[in-house]
Amino acid sequence: MIKAIIFDLGGVLIENPTPAMIKYFSASLGVADRAINYAGDRLVLRFQKGIISEDALWEEVCRTLKVQKPSSPSLWYDAFRKSYKPRTEMFSLASKLKSDGYRVGLLSNAEIPAMKFFEEQRYDMFEATIFSCAVGVSKPERRIYEIVLDALQVLPHEAIFIDDREDFIDSAKKIGIKTIHFISQPQVKTELRSLLKKT
Repeated sequence: MIKAIIFDLGGVLIENPTPAMIKYFSASLGVADRAINYAGDRLVLRFQKGIISEDALWEEVCRTLKVQKPSSPSLWYDAFRKSYKPRTEMFSLASKLKSDGYRVGLLSNAEIPAMKFFEEQRYDMFEATIFSCAVGVSKPERRIYEIVLDALQVLPHEAIFIDDREDFIDSAKKIGIKTIHFISQPQVKTELRSLLKKT
């Protein structure tokens, strides 16, 4: 029996913020988008796991690009806030699932500024919100799926996980979680309805 539905954030509950954030960073630092990708790619995973601070990230990026560090206290927060575009139907779905008695969770590879902004929105439908920056592991590592299951107090076969990345979906499947690969909002609703009917 399904007891919990777990949502990804970027690319599922909200539009993927990454392209808009890269443009924001490049405009703020006065460099090309590709330069941001080149300088930041190897650091982002460590930032998402909370291993390095935002200050350390920008210090390294700006040294690589030979530009001044941003003056903003948190350029990442500014960029995430500017790029944050909720998918209203998906939040409504999460809310309805909670009303129907399901435990609703959030599982996201996200950085501390993004987590802070999300928490400031005060969504009330999530029983557990697990961010990689807070737990020190990230998708597709097995441990992060175990953490969200523990937080929701369900077994793998009692949960459905919705994500837009196939590699993250595949990792969830390996431990026995039922999954939906996000393609569109109508498709998710159809597949979710089908899975819930089977239980």
